[in-house]
This record gives sequence, C-alpha cells and structure tokens, in this order.
Amino acid sequence: MIVRAAEFREKKLFVRLFGPDVYAVGGYVRDLLRRRPVEEIDLLVTRHTVEAIVRKLSPHGRVNLVGRSFGVIKFTRRGRTYDLALPRLDTAAAARGARGHKDIAVSADPFLPLEKDLGRRDFRCNSIALRLRDGALIDPFQGRRDISGRVLRVTSPEAFPEDPLRVLRAARFASVLGFSVAPEVYELSKDIDLSGLSAERVGDELFKMLLSSEKPSIGLEEMFRLGALRQLFPEVYALTLAIHDPVFHPEKDIYGNHTVWRHTLLACDQASRLARKAGLSPERKLGLLLSALFHDTGKPAASAWEFKRGRMVLTNIGHDSRGESAARKAFDRLKIFSWNGYDLRRTVLLLVRHHHRVAELWANRKLVTRKAFNRLAHDAAGEIELLVLLDAADRAGRSDRPVRGLDAAARWTLKKFEELRVSRETIKPLILGRDLIGLGVAPGPEMGRLLKALYKMQLDNSFEDRAGGLKAARALVGRGLA
Repeated sequence: MIVRAAEFREKKLFVRLFGPDVYAVGGYVRDLLRRRPVEEIDLLVTRHTVEAIVRKLSPHGRVNLVGRSFGVIKFTRRGRTYDLALPRLDTAAAARGARGHKDIAVSADPFLPLEKDLGRRDFRCNSIALRLRDGALIDPFQGRRDISGRVLRVTSPEAFPEDPLRVLRAARFASVLGFSVAPEVYELSKDIDLSGLSAERVGDELFKMLLSSEKPSIGLEEMFRLGALRQLFPEVYALTLAIHDPVFHPEKDIYGNHTVWRHTLLACDQASRLARKAGLSPERKLGLLLSALFHDTGKPAASAWEFKRGRMVLTNIGHDSRGESAARKAFDRLKIFSWNGYDLRRTVLLLVRHHHRVAELWANRKLVTRKAFNRLAHDAAGEIELLVLLDAADRAGRSDRPVRGLDAAARWTLKKFEELRVSRETIKPLILGRDLIGLGVAPGPEMGRLLKALYKMQLDNSFEDRAGGLKAARALVGRGLA
C-alpha cells in the first residue's frame, strides 16, 4: 500500500541522503493514518552503520550520537531536532529483583530486517513503517486494521512483558487516542511487576496522559484495570474501595457503586474541561488535574458513620488535611517537585488542603468579609483561580453531564475577589524589615515577631496600604509590642 507522507522540512534531505533506506516509524505513521496532526517524527535508517549516518548528516546540521549500542542519533537542523535510529532488538537484561524500563538490553544492527525491528514494538498500531521515498507502507502486524478498529493489541505477547513501562503506555494510548484495550493486554499486564520503574518515567506517563487526554478518566480507569493504580498509586487506589454517601454524592459507576473513585474520575474530566475553557497554561492545567486526582485521597482514612437528620450519614471530617498528607506521600515517592519551572508540588498540596474553602465562602456569603478572602488567598499562595476551578470541578463531579462553564458559586467567588481587590499581589507583605529598621527596630527575633504581627493585621484588613501599615507599625513599636 502507498501512503502520502505528510511533508516536513527536511524530508527531501533525508531521502536524498539515504534513498530507500529511510523510514518514518511509530506514532508518526499511526497519526498520519488517523488523519491527525503529526508533530514528532521518528526515523529509522536501515543498511547504514552509525558511522555512515553520522558522516552523511554532519555537513547539513548538528549531530549528536546518543549511544552507539542504542543506535540512536539526534540531528538538528534549522532549529528542529530529529531522532534517527538503526534497526534494533530489545531483550530483557538479566537483573535481580523488579525489572525496570532501563533493564532492557538493546542491540542495534543496521542489517536487521525491518520486520524484526517493528516486531519489538509495543502495540500493533505503532509497529508500522512508512518509506519516505515512495510512501510504501510496511505493516507486517496489521496495525492499520487496529487503527481503523480503534483498538490496542500487543505486537508480541512474548516481548510485551519485558518492558513494564508498556503497561502505563497502554493506559495513556487508550486515553489519548480513544482506543479500546484488547483483552490480552489485561491478561499480560496483571502479572507484570511495576515496582522497578523509575519515578521519573511513571510521572512522565501520568503527566502526558492528564495533559493530552480529552477525558483523563479513560486513562485513569485503564490504570485501575491494568493493575498500575494498585502498584504505583496506592493512595489513589484506596478511593476504589471507599464509598460516598449516596444522598450527597448520587454519582455511581455502571454497577451502581457510589465509590469515591467514580467521583474522582468525573471531577478530573470536569477539571480538564474547565482548564480548556479558562485557557490555562500546561503547567497550571497539570496542577489543577493532579489536584482533582488527589483531592479526596484523605477520605478513606476520614470516613465515619454519624446519625443525623434522622438517618446514618457517611461523613469525611478532616479529609482535606489528610488528603494533603496522602498527596505529599505520593509526591515524595514519585519525586514530583517542579515542572517547567512551575512549583507543581507546592501548588497541588495547597489546593488539596484548601479545596473546601471556596464552598465555605459561598455557603456563608452573606456574612464573610474581606478578611476571609485575604486569608484564603494567602493560604492558597495566590492560586485563586485554580482553587475556584477545583471547587467547581469537585461539585460538577457529582454528575456525568459535561460542565459548560463555571457555576453560580464559582462565578460569585471570582467576582468577590475582584470586587474586594484581593489577589496574589495584594497579599504580599506591605511592611518589610527595612521599614522597621527605619523605625529603630534592630534585626533579630523582635523584628520577626513584629513583622508576623503586622502581616496578620494586614490579612485581617486592619490596613490596606503601606501608609496604613507604617502607622500600625509605629503604634506597635511605640507600645513596645513584639
């Protein structure tokens, strides 16, 4: 079969240098057949040694040999980098204990038949090559049929378990591509030990799935079915075993179970929709989605029955602070800190801890003052929008109906923050140490106590500008209070 390859900047150069021996492979071909925009391009060059490839590429751009044994070369020209690989075989390296993604022995061979290289890949939809010179499609495992059927099938049942990362990739592809997972994938995955996977690779797969999925719940549910949730995210797995009070949480799964897991899946989908509508950056969107995923992880430990309103009610008092602890434990294990310069860890932990505070403002909207808004903005480190979006997604997570926008509570909250002029900027301390030095206060513990007292007064709305703060500082110093 002949397929027209999508044009990309250096295609003609690669064809000129390598003729019939250069192929596009993997996701590029899959997405081309799906008629989806193609961005990343992985190339395979046969019948050329590493030295020959480097020699041919060098006059045309920057060449970086990733590893001779891996047979991977990075070629950068006019600001764009391409990965060129030799055909290779992957085999499980002998290793004690749990196998990880790095325990794969790679042997590159320029003269290895193309079909052998395609056979080492994870799923049939990714085991297709496209010859750039004439558009010939090499599809020995009928991946094109699986793409048409929107299904994930393993390329080699023998090779699939050798790389445990493929279990997570199955969940991600199902979520991002909208493919179903073939029964044999579950059978193969259930006995694969994932404990050897590096925290970085686990986090990377989770982040890609959350950010690239229209409905993150699909991938999260597949992680549950494939056994990855139990092994890698025990704090989240516990939600599958916890129930909600059906009166306050009518949402249920197809079997009628009112699990906290079902609510979490819906909340993640609603958070994703709200993030798109709000135009969040990828960094802040990821913060919101991780917060939605972990926001109720404190409920299993906080669940208790209480008789009130004439019936037994399932309560979860204190689950927000417990959820923060559960999320911190998971983030420690997964080594989640900052991402693209954004303090992901701090943001998510604060959002989880304070995710009920917006609802409390709404419930007491006739009584709350600027002080309450100042306090919340401070406690959430200024992430007011994300906190409001999380609260809205949490409420919308009680229904299967896709949220169309912010509800009344969220709109009111954002409007009040704006009306009261409370923001990340306004909660910055107005009085600093240099101001107290000007009033004769020497650096030391006394200055620290004064600054803390003044900032509390600022949040309590005792003053709203620097002039008012200086007046309050002079009064405290004059009374000898520290």
